[in-house]
Amino acid sequence: MVNYNFFGEIGRILNSGQSQSMVLTGNIYDLFYYPEKDRYESLLDFLLHKWDVPEARNIIKIVYELNGPINFLHENDKKIVLEAWRLFHTGKTSQEDAIERLARPYRADEDQELSEIFEEMVTTNAISSPTAALEFLRQLCQASRLNLRNNPLINRQMLIIIEGADMILPEGEIARLSTMDRKNVAICRDWFCDPGFMEAKDAVILLTESRAELNREISRLPQLLEVEVPSPDQNQREHYISWFMNKADQKPQVWSGVREFAAYTAGLTLLTMMQLLRSASHTGRKIQPEDVSNKIEEYLISQLGEGVVEFKKPKHTLDDVVGNRKIKNYIQQRFIPRLKKGAIAGAAVGGAIGVGKSFLFEAVAAHLNVPVLVLKNIRSKWFGETDIIFERLRRIVEAFYQVLIFVDEADTQFGGVGQEVHPTERRLTGKIQAMMADPQLKGRVVWLLLTARINLLSEDLLRRGRAGDVIFALTDPEGEDLEEFVNWVLKPVMAAPDTELVKQLLEKSRGYSAADFDSLRADLKMEADGRELSAEQILSAVENRILSDTADFRRAQTLNALIKCTDRRLLPREYDDIESQRKKWKKELAALQAVI
Repeated sequence: MVNYNFFGEIGRILNSGQSQSMVLTGNIYDLFYYPEKDRYESLLDFLLHKWDVPEARNIIKIVYELNGPINFLHENDKKIVLEAWRLFHTGKTSQEDAIERLARPYRADEDQELSEIFEEMVTTNAISSPTAALEFLRQLCQASRLNLRNNPLINRQMLIIIEGADMILPEGEIARLSTMDRKNVAICRDWFCDPGFMEAKDAVILLTESRAELNREISRLPQLLEVEVPSPDQNQREHYISWFMNKADQKPQVWSGVREFAAYTAGLTLLTMMQLLRSASHTGRKIQPEDVSNKIEEYLISQLGEGVVEFKKPKHTLDDVVGNRKIKNYIQQRFIPRLKKGAIAGAAVGGAIGVGKSFLFEAVAAHLNVPVLVLKNIRSKWFGETDIIFERLRRIVEAFYQVLIFVDEADTQFGGVGQEVHPTERRLTGKIQAMMADPQLKGRVVWLLLTARINLLSEDLLRRGRAGDVIFALTDPEGEDLEEFVNWVLKPVMAAPDTELVKQLLEKSRGYSAADFDSLRADLKMEADGRELSAEQILSAVENRILSDTADFRRAQTLNALIKCTDRRLLPREYDDIESQRKKWKKELAALQAVI
């Protein structure tokens, strides 16, 4: 069975009379399973079929979409509405009107039958003018709650569904909207705020992917309740895959079973999965994990835009991480077990540029065998677009069973929440903070904020229960870590380095970061070109290298990370009195900041 909780929520709102206007958002352009016909169909068809049952036959279903006519689910419903509309304008039934017509055969308006006007309103006028369509639908709701001779004009409930509401009621300052758009907003605002409508039995459902895409004059109405359609979960994806394979003329082949394949496609819509399955069915080529990863990244880009997010499936493990022995030990013994138990909402990783923050924590993700979303730039230059991007991101993220969200250079991604911060940044940071602290997502969505300037991150983000559950401080290699890096650099260019060479390199490479060692290793491998290098050649290469003049900047970044660190076991050495040591670090930091 495939369950859609959002459909039950719509029913509860309508049946309770909690609100007569609502907006359906989220994954509204996907496929939904209708069991009575054993097929997948669009959301609108799904809703209409679900409501076309004996217990809902008393409801008149009306659908309007931009550039289209006003449609009635049943022709008989249209006749009932036509008669009510006639009564609304004339106060006479069609029979009474016909009798009067016989008595006065030469009436001036005889050539213009009301039924023809009605037909023109629901077709030609509605297609050419959304304003005319909205006003017509508003008048129908007015007519339905009027009585004539103690009888209601429409003795049934009307349910009006408006597709593409974001295009009919676009977001933007009222003064900057076109005349037609302003009229549309005014009509809907008057419609939804009308006390008579709010107390009546009729209801309006707007369809739009994001509430933020609706004009704020409408989206901010408290009576406009929102029901979100989530991305397909694991069970829904499994059902669709099995259904497709049973229906396909040529069954698509995958590298695994249906359950694993469904787990791997987390984040995808059923429409996107259909493309993947149809391609495999047509070509006969077996679907591989790489195909799914590419499809997910392609889908993410299509939803969020180029340069917003990157999908990764890291291949390297903690065994590939050089140095950082103390931190790796902490990660394996404490951090990863807590992640698996869902006890961590997020972590922050501080340290100077080049210490290997991303490489280390991508290895953590590979160890957990969970996907990684690298958040690059969630803010948009377009008005209102940032809110929409975040809603799409949240919907995609919630579809994963477990996912790590990497935010590199996190200090540039998130602002604060103070009054001096731009309202868009305040909203974004507030939503991220709420998402981090959401108990339903804890353990499933883990945020890893990586930055060389951890002091610029909001304290609200760094509290416990958000990214402050663990704050790591990565430093340049020292002691055994430094020796491990030196041996790692020599391994591809010298089979058995002597002790003296290692000793000299340890001395000459003090102050090197992980990135510096990686660069040196690459240079030596290129120079060796598959051969061994002599000790003189290696030392010469090291002596010719000059580190960039960033020592003070990097030291300040390291100090900020050490000050923010939340666990003694993550510090490079033991300290008897942490508070006293923090004061020393702050004093050193203040001195550095005075000269850099």
